[in-house]
Amino acid sequence: MPIDQHLLLAFLLTTTIAMITPGPDMLFILGCGMRSGPRAGLLATAGVATSEAVHVAVAAAGLAALFAAVPVAFTAVRIVGAAYLIYLGVQMIRHRNDATTDEPPGTTGAAMSGRKAYLTGLTTNLLNPKMVTFTIAFLPQFVVPEHGQVWLQFAVLGAILIVLEFLVDGTVGLLSGRIGSWLRSRHIARRRIDTATGGIFIGLGIRLALLR
Repeated sequence: MPIDQHLLLAFLLTTTIAMITPGPDMLFILGCGMRSGPRAGLLATAGVATSEAVHVAVAAAGLAALFAAVPVAFTAVRIVGAAYLIYLGVQMIRHRNDATTDEPPGTTGAAMSGRKAYLTGLTTNLLNPKMVTFTIAFLPQFVVPEHGQVWLQFAVLGAILIVLEFLVDGTVGLLSGRIGSWLRSRHIARRRIDTATGGIFIGLGIRLALLR
């Protein structure tokens, strides 16, 4: 395994918690499932996961080449990325009490075909600049250039990210009716999840910025 075992554990923990926090992708998949059935929810997940694979591949290719050409760039990317994670954590905590809509996007209107659900999940995530920024900020925190094969480390982390995407959001798509009712009636639980996730992002950003 080319990845540091302690960093891998931190990656698994952080990614899992981030995945189970209701966000735009999860709410979109939830809406597709509630509106058009489990198949559409699962295909929407596949679209989002395909987009994430593209983001990871582009980030891995670009950053691996950059780190090889300019070794000091790794430190700069890591520090900027850590700062961005801290910013995300602060924003999650600050906005934990913001009002949320009663219905997730995609629950109104005519039923959506599986093909449309896939393509919509693909394009909306692929064109989301926040996802690009997050990928570039997040993944390098768990890469150790001294271990060599930087591209392989990115590939392993990306594969884990996509598998978790299918496990978490795929489950949401398949069980969309029940999960939708739970999310609408558990505002307090959602605020606590946001607070916990924000705290973890802040702690991770500080730790990875200071300890290496």
